[in-house]
Amino acid sequence: MATPTERALQLLSLVQGGGELPVDMLARRLEVSERTVRRDARRLRDLGYDVSARTGPGASYRLRPSVKIPPLLLSEDEIAAVAVGLGMLAAWKPADEAAASAAAKLTSLLPPRLARRARAVSLSTQVLHADRPAIDMATMGVLADAVANATRVRFAYRDSRERASLRQVEPYRHVLRGNRWYLVGFDVDRDAWRLFRLDRIRDAESGSERAAERTFPEESVEQWLATDFGREPKSPVGDDVRSSPTGDRRGR
Repeated sequence: MATPTERALQLLSLVQGGGELPVDMLARRLEVSERTVRRDARRLRDLGYDVSARTGPGASYRLRPSVKIPPLLLSEDEIAAVAVGLGMLAAWKPADEAAASAAAKLTSLLPPRLARRARAVSLSTQVLHADRPAIDMATMGVLADAVANATRVRFAYRDSRERASLRQVEPYRHVLRGNRWYLVGFDVDRDAWRLFRLDRIRDAESGSERAAERTFPEESVEQWLATDFGREPKSPVGDDVRSSPTGDRRGR
């Protein structure tokens, strides 16, 4: 059975088609009672959607054609969470306009009550700039696509001793750890699992090669990071780390 939010979203999708839709037809389409349709219509109005009603025999609902609303229903708490997250990203990377632009577009698409909550959260929240983790949205996007599509990526990498190299990696996860973003992935040329700092990755490009089916050497990234090979070594071999494809761990 659909939840009230799911039903309201379905009702919104129907009335967005234009014209007046009879309540009895909406009830049949949604497989609910006419009373439930009226209750869901009130829920949409409470959220700020301009759903008008014609009462009496042949009662119907319509959405004002001048209002353009995406099929999006979020609670005030969910909007607050999104606004805080975008605010954190904007503070961490002020030169990258992606987060600020996304926040502005989201606010313009929200119904009035939720837009007010988003603006209020943004106004009242300040993220301190000290010790912010470096993050590149474009690089993270390339890595995320590679994980989702199970493909390899190529990038230039510079370790803690400023030694440059070209890497071909099968990304597994990117994680925020110790106020830095890292990539956990399988280095194809070195035949080993490695940890790379995202702020040392340059010119990441997604390749067409498919990633091999591999078993991660630990049950979770947290367990792998807790081992010696999830820590940055103090020896001069670089700042990425290794465990073999079979799960045996050894120095590079």
